[in-house]
Amino acid sequence: MPSNDDVHDDWKNLATSTVSDALDRLGIASQCVGIEPLDTTFRLCGRAFTMRALPASAAGGSLGDYIDDVPPGRVIAIDNAGRMDTTVWGDIMTRAAVKTGIAGTVLDGVSRNVDRSLDMGYPVFSRGRSMRTGKNRVARDGLNVAISIGGARVNDGDVLLGDCDGVVVVPAARESEILEEARRLDEREANIRRALESGMRLDAARRKWRFD
Repeated sequence: MPSNDDVHDDWKNLATSTVSDALDRLGIASQCVGIEPLDTTFRLCGRAFTMRALPASAAGGSLGDYIDDVPPGRVIAIDNAGRMDTTVWGDIMTRAAVKTGIAGTVLDGVSRNVDRSLDMGYPVFSRGRSMRTGKNRVARDGLNVAISIGGARVNDGDVLLGDCDGVVVVPAARESEILEEARRLDEREANIRRALESGMRLDAARRKWRFD
């Protein structure tokens, strides 16, 4: 199982918008469309611990009894096929995740007991919220498997970044390449911001730092 210890510190300081631009430049479609934070102050960064959910009649394992085995610092990523009619995360899961030291949860679906996530400062990113339980409606189909979140493929061990703008996936196989491109873009954006503050025209600043 991949370790979370090797996640480069620079990821924590990069905005998802910058990383998204880097992904675009490299031709990698790894933006999780439609996935938003329950609170705009939430940020997350860590390697994915993946789970796929299916309707209870088509799958076997209990939805939540894996959580005690998730390593600290990982981000739980649950593929519930974008379903809005049943939750896959709630109060008890949030409490267990905080106790275990999990870095956050990303859902292609909805969560409930949102107040607990907000009160405990536990980052949850999802398609929305609902009160409707997943008990007897959803079951675990696989752990540490390739899944889809907001149309983006997520493999166990990929880096997940989340902030007020949403979530991006950094495929582990291209992590160094994406980080290098994101650093370049971040530096260019910082230069342009400083130039604007000093009175330079935007078009001139964009030309100077080749930001197009």
